[in-house]
Amino acid sequence: METLQFGEIKLHWLNGGVTHMDGGAMFGVVPKPLWSKKYPVNEKNQIELRTDPIFFQYEGKNILIESGMGNGKLSDKQLRNYGVNEESNIEQELAKLNLTPDDIDVVLMTHLHFDHACGLTRPNGDAYDSVFKNAKIYTSITEWNEMRNPNVRSKNTYWEMNWKGIESQIQTFQDRIEVLPGLHMIHTGGHSDGHSIIVFEQGDERLVHMADLMPTHAHKNPLWVLAYDDYPMTSIGQKQEWIPKGMTEGAWFTFYHDAIYRAIQFNADGEIVDVVKRNI
Repeated sequence: METLQFGEIKLHWLNGGVTHMDGGAMFGVVPKPLWSKKYPVNEKNQIELRTDPIFFQYEGKNILIESGMGNGKLSDKQLRNYGVNEESNIEQELAKLNLTPDDIDVVLMTHLHFDHACGLTRPNGDAYDSVFKNAKIYTSITEWNEMRNPNVRSKNTYWEMNWKGIESQIQTFQDRIEVLPGLHMIHTGGHSDGHSIIVFEQGDERLVHMADLMPTHAHKNPLWVLAYDDYPMTSIGQKQEWIPKGMTEGAWFTFYHDAIYRAIQFNADGEIVDVVKRNI
């Protein structure tokens, strides 16, 4: 379990499972000879993408960023197509911290695509129960509305089994919300219409969780956006705003998907000055 000390807060990366997605789709129009120098790719042209939630304690609350892949929810075909050879181990990971899923108070969901939201519910017969039943689950109102009413494109990633059973726990916001002092969720759009990032401030220290606007360290270039992005020009604009700002402020950038790094700190010129590597 990798950790990052951020001010007086310690962040923990929990094992939430893994996917292996097509590298071309993950880097959009960027030619493979360029992106493959930045991120490893297998013989099937797939790249490894972790789905590992970040846990921390703050203001007396137990908090998660994202929820992992969950367990027992994907068909054999889905497991194969999404390259899932490892599902969530969240309960066991929380046990190492002397906690259970019932102890989670807040879940911050940057968006509700299946690879972020499958861990919110678990199968119970023909229904689905909340995994973090005592938590408030934060997401933008735009994301929550589309989750329940997906269009012809988004229905492939917004699944009823990931929202049925948690409706009473959802806390929505329009543009931005300060969940706790210094802990902000900001609606950006781009990857999805309701996508949000997380900005955490502790004194002079900053942390930016770009979520799927910058799913890996190899996506730092503002023009390197995903073919999965619903609004790529919005993604580019938001990356142009938040990445340079974070670099200038010496912020830590944290990752949910990156298989190499958990967090990176850049200088104002975009050079890496500190990292938290994933233990492989």
